[in-house]
Amino acid sequence: MDFSFCYILFYLYLHCTSASDNTFPQAQNITWKSVNFKTILSWVPKPSSHYAYTVEFSVLGGNKERNPHCIRSSANLCDLSSSMTDLNACYTADVLSEPPMGVTSDLIEFPYTSSPQFCPYKDTEIGRPDFKLKMSQDKKTTTLYVTDPLTAVFKDDQQLTIRDVFSDQLQYKVTYRKNKSTGKKVHFSQTNIIEMTDLDRGVSYCFNVQAFFPSRSIEKQLGELSHTQCSDDNNQSIFEVYSITVIAAAIFFVLLLLGIIVAVIVVCCKCRRKALKKEKEEMPLQGV
Repeated sequence: MDFSFCYILFYLYLHCTSASDNTFPQAQNITWKSVNFKTILSWVPKPSSHYAYTVEFSVLGGNKERNPHCIRSSANLCDLSSSMTDLNACYTADVLSEPPMGVTSDLIEFPYTSSPQFCPYKDTEIGRPDFKLKMSQDKKTTTLYVTDPLTAVFKDDQQLTIRDVFSDQLQYKVTYRKNKSTGKKVHFSQTNIIEMTDLDRGVSYCFNVQAFFPSRSIEKQLGELSHTQCSDDNNQSIFEVYSITVIAAAIFFVLLLLGIIVAVIVVCCKCRRKALKKEKEEMPLQGV
């Protein structure tokens, strides 16, 4: 009787152990992060040595595919940039929890979690553009030369820019203000060469540029803001060119130098007078 009871307990132990070995945690918090069509799918948790992740993706209504770098992977992210060949389509992905490479399991279907929908053309974020400033000789026009950011998209072994992908859907938003001022103005341009003609002559202006897509939803219309660049001002006062600290240090240095020069002159004069006095005292008296 006792032997049968022990056998039953041992059988249940083996069964539970086998079930636990074939149980894999599901992926959670699946998110898309895409900048200039560099698209990464990520999730948590990071897998242990007992299980791995496989990513299956598809165009909505299409067949599921697998990226060769994201099959039974020990990472908790997958780069799907090169897999999304149709930028105008919308995609979903499933993250499956599976045993690691070389390990078998009794499970027929593995647990998985589905991602939100992602549409590259509408959803990818656009990074900050670079630009150069050039002022005309008459100081009346400042021209901005904007460089279109590169994307992760290639065509015929050529890396495409955002202009190549979006064509006339791409505009640039220029935000500008007078240097040292907080009041801002906005200018939109459909080209990369932007001429600013409504500026006060001889005044320094600061500029920021970002991509703008009027056809997108409001929260996706603007790209990342560029670094600030300011034009030169030949009529700036010394207080605008240099900080108060620099001016104060320069004044202190000049005063210190003048003080040293005056001190040297005073000491030299005293020494000269002392030498003349001693020379007089040492001269012999002439007979009367």
